[in-house]
Amino acid sequence: MLHVHANGLDFACLSEDRTQGRGPLVLLLHGFPNHAHTWSHQMPALAAAGYRVVAPFLRGYAPTAVPAPAYFDKATLVADVVALIRALDRTPGGGQPVHLVGQDWGAIIAYAVLAAHPELIDRAVVMAVPHPTEVAASLLNPRHIHRSFHWWFFQLPDLPERAIAAHDFAFIDYLWDYWTSPGFEDAAHVASVKATLAQPGVLPATLAYYRAMLDPARGDPALEPLRALMSRPIAVPTLALCGADDLRAELMRDQGRHFTDEYRYAEVPGAGHFLHREQPAAVTRLLLDWLGPARPA
Repeated sequence: MLHVHANGLDFACLSEDRTQGRGPLVLLLHGFPNHAHTWSHQMPALAAAGYRVVAPFLRGYAPTAVPAPAYFDKATLVADVVALIRALDRTPGGGQPVHLVGQDWGAIIAYAVLAAHPELIDRAVVMAVPHPTEVAASLLNPRHIHRSFHWWFFQLPDLPERAIAAHDFAFIDYLWDYWTSPGFEDAAHVASVKATLAQPGVLPATLAYYRAMLDPARGDPALEPLRALMSRPIAVPTLALCGADDLRAELMRDQGRHFTDEYRYAEVPGAGHFLHREQPAAVTRLLLDWLGPARPA
């Protein structure tokens, strides 16, 4: 386990590097309900292709620090990732282009990092979540309001924590079943996600992401300048991916206008929301094709 101190926190990170620190960095960001091990299929392939690969456990996801009290708004999460990139850039092999890949909350954070700090990223991949402008528009669509029911449920005090943890975290089983393609099972991985959420302080921290998303009062007021940058058009070459069975695909098919550099969109057949686990070979191939050959120092 790699430990990186960034933005005042100790981030635990999975890492794989077969280049002795000479390969360019690929930073992989997970979502909810998930953790860094979600990238277990992609990390070896990226490392074999000559990349340094780092997958952090995001703020509040043990074994990364679970700060309390703390901010969990999107600008704070962006500041975390920017600080991680800069910290990793000081390690052996730093000073090269960084590739950013995110799924679910990882994608939400990635869109904002790309807008605010395009100078830090060479190429990017966002998965399973549309650009924030498209997300905002979807909130007037009944089907998408239903698809994102957890956003509203998680605004309640106390009850979500109790409901999620009840019956061996059956709520997490329900979300994975609801959001994945028919017949898909990932029992061992989902069990490990439940074990992470059961760690002290983790579940309230993960729900704090959603509570801050809909309540501006929960945001760090010191980060207003960063928030202004996060709304800019994206000037980083970006690949957007979505499972063909994910309702959010219809929101991602026409979002190229939010990008001023190269933009590409692809859907993965036979996959829902967790496309990188449902169809790992197809997603890994798309990643490698988009990122291209690693360029060692």
